[in-house]
Amino acid sequence: MTQAAGTLRGHGPLAGPLGAPEVTRRSVRLVARSLFALTKPRIIELLLVTTLPTMLLAQRGLPPVWLMAATLTGGALAAASANTLNCFIDRDIDAVMRRTSRRPLAATGAKAVIRPGEALVSGILLGAASTVLLGMLVNWLSAALADGAILFYVFVYTLGLKRRTASNIVIGGAAGCFPVLVGWAAVTGRVSLAAVVLFAIIFFWTPPHFWALAMKFRDDYAAAGVPMLPVVAPASVVARKIVLYSYAMVAATLVLVPYAGWLYGGCAAGLGAWFLVEAHRLRARVAVGDSRAPMRLFHQSIAYLTLLFAAVAVTALIPWGR
Repeated sequence: MTQAAGTLRGHGPLAGPLGAPEVTRRSVRLVARSLFALTKPRIIELLLVTTLPTMLLAQRGLPPVWLMAATLTGGALAAASANTLNCFIDRDIDAVMRRTSRRPLAATGAKAVIRPGEALVSGILLGAASTVLLGMLVNWLSAALADGAILFYVFVYTLGLKRRTASNIVIGGAAGCFPVLVGWAAVTGRVSLAAVVLFAIIFFWTPPHFWALAMKFRDDYAAAGVPMLPVVAPASVVARKIVLYSYAMVAATLVLVPYAGWLYGGCAAGLGAWFLVEAHRLRARVAVGDSRAPMRLFHQSIAYLTLLFAAVAVTALIPWGR
């Protein structure tokens, strides 16, 4: 009796009658925390890292604080919507993969904290909130671009490509490029060539970043039946393609130099050389069976993108170096 009372007062499982399976106690706080986890906050942070510097570059300075706040909030809501809907659709895959097995929707039966229908409603509401906020406070072009990112991620990548082709992340990764278009449109009301170049940088960055992670968790994707490139191709082929996309990415960063300035160009060249060295090192280490090499590049890719867009932000704010 004492043990049962203790369990009842806490947040742990409750025992059903006559030895029935335990059920997880649902509280508002626990449900809210689980819904928040479905938005993949760390991915949202990375998307916002690209949005704000883009706004600074488009403004050639500091945009109004209210505009930055509204754009970043709307962009975060759009990303949260796309990620939540992705978790709703891929809950069967997430339950199989070790890396994602702890996501809230991966749990089933008595251990489930939230129901799939609740996640679906949450994802739709987050997308609607993003549309209204961006449309009413920023402009309708930025709202439409944010909606385009959600639809592309859900229907083109998650439903259309992810389970069918090894090119899934190459094409589907374009969804992660939309935040720079949203940021540029928020400031200027249009999408210019410089914004398209920023889009291209992230587009070419995505395959090396994600393939490195997929190389590490190849067995997970294979067990889930997801044909990521590292599942269907030898590691040597994956490493070679990572190097090729890395060169394309660095070339795209240099195309931005005439608009962003020589100081940015110096940063882009240095960071690009740093990334290419690691990409070639990955290829060499894969050839000798070094299993640590992919995650080194994965973590470096995050640092690279953060530093590159920090350079975009800084050089947009200072009056010299253009």
